[in-house]
Amino acid sequence: MARRFVTLDVFTEQKLAGNPLAVVLDADGLDTAAMQAIAAEFNLSETVFVLPPSEARHRARLRIFTPGRELPFAGHPTVGAAVLLALENPSRGDARAFGLEEGIGIVPCVVETLADGSGGRARFKLPAMPEYLGPGPEPEILAPLIGLKPGDIGTGRHGPSRHGVGPSFTCVPVGSVAALDAARSVQAPDPNDGLYLYAPDPEGAGQSWRVRMFAPNFGVSEDPATGSAAAAFAGVLMQFETLGEGTHDVAIRQGQAMGRPSEIALQLTIESGALRSVEIGGAAVIVSQGTLRV
Repeated sequence: MARRFVTLDVFTEQKLAGNPLAVVLDADGLDTAAMQAIAAEFNLSETVFVLPPSEARHRARLRIFTPGRELPFAGHPTVGAAVLLALENPSRGDARAFGLEEGIGIVPCVVETLADGSGGRARFKLPAMPEYLGPGPEPEILAPLIGLKPGDIGTGRHGPSRHGVGPSFTCVPVGSVAALDAARSVQAPDPNDGLYLYAPDPEGAGQSWRVRMFAPNFGVSEDPATGSAAAAFAGVLMQFETLGEGTHDVAIRQGQAMGRPSEIALQLTIESGALRSVEIGGAAVIVSQGTLRV
């Protein structure tokens, strides 16, 4: 059977930058094993399969796969699929705001598309808040796993921690961008976690961070842009930063070490001292399209 697919670069406005994503349209009828095999064939950090929604008021149901496993939620597939679906149905009255059904729940999206049909920008609110999963390993344990020295780990009040929104991450602060660039993922400290390294971005203003994400246990040696980790990072900021009431905009840059620069917009809303809302946004551009013969 012929099934359409489109690839996009996500969390960037430039083609051949950001995080590549494959979106398989017309995926109805594919079973889990077939989806996993197709994701391995694309060999991108994630491949999305678009299915009819369980409820007609939603735009689509998404299943998301890395080359090695299925994920209940991921950020760059959500942004890329939302932009593509808005471009696919520009005449529908709800084309700019809709819900996507994912394993984590209903993800509400708002999309702005480019007039030439080449891409757009999407933002979405998390259906669940980041969960604190406990402290991370001590620097003496982490350092040899990421090719750094124990003294490189830690910045300000930040120490290693574990957070997740669907996928879970061991979040590791490092003291400088130079140390971040020198890091190498030798082994993940927890087989169920991605490894998220972050450092203050000296080129940014306010809450600006440079990050890297390694997930060898998921078949992803390094990811150019990771929306689900950015979502978990909201929990990190709540734990270690002194954020006041109101809305906080956070700039996250990722992928520089891979030659795939990416920009993720993270927004936190705090009310009565608690995190009430997390929103993630970014751009996506179409790169290729074709047909799968499966």
